[in-house]
Amino acid sequence: MSKSLKRVEAEAKTLGLSIEIIRETAQTTTAQMAAEARGCVLDQIVKSILFRKEGAEEHVLFMTAGGNRVSPGKAGAVCGHALTRADADSIRAYTGFAIGGVSPLGHLNPVARFMDPRLLDFPLIWAAAGTPNHVFAIDPAVLARKTGAKVVDFTE
Repeated sequence: MSKSLKRVEAEAKTLGLSIEIIRETAQTTTAQMAAEARGCVLDQIVKSILFRKEGAEEHVLFMTAGGNRVSPGKAGAVCGHALTRADADSIRAYTGFAIGGVSPLGHLNPVARFMDPRLLDFPLIWAAAGTPNHVFAIDPAVLARKTGAKVVDFTE
């Protein structure tokens, strides 16, 4: 089992979450591909979008419904900091995850978390579990509560 998967499982356990990590056999490098593989609607897929606080190493996580896009202006306003888009190298260094496998759980460093209210429209959502090929289902309200994610509008 990869280190990334182990971190996701460990944080889930620490938070009291019971998740089942599923390995996808289909390619799931986009939210649309993940939705097709899971047989769900696009907005049930969690896109974990990271920004960096301007002038700092700290990253901020925006959990977005699959069909939505993060508005950098709104995102900066809700977290109270000027933000810049994080690149693949900084994401891997700060979170321990490669793009396409960034999970809401198991980051190497603390991240402030924000959740798109659209995700709450579903009884279950699907999130990456640390690799581009692993996912888990979770009740979005439980994910927000257990991770301390603030549910606010930050999308275009």
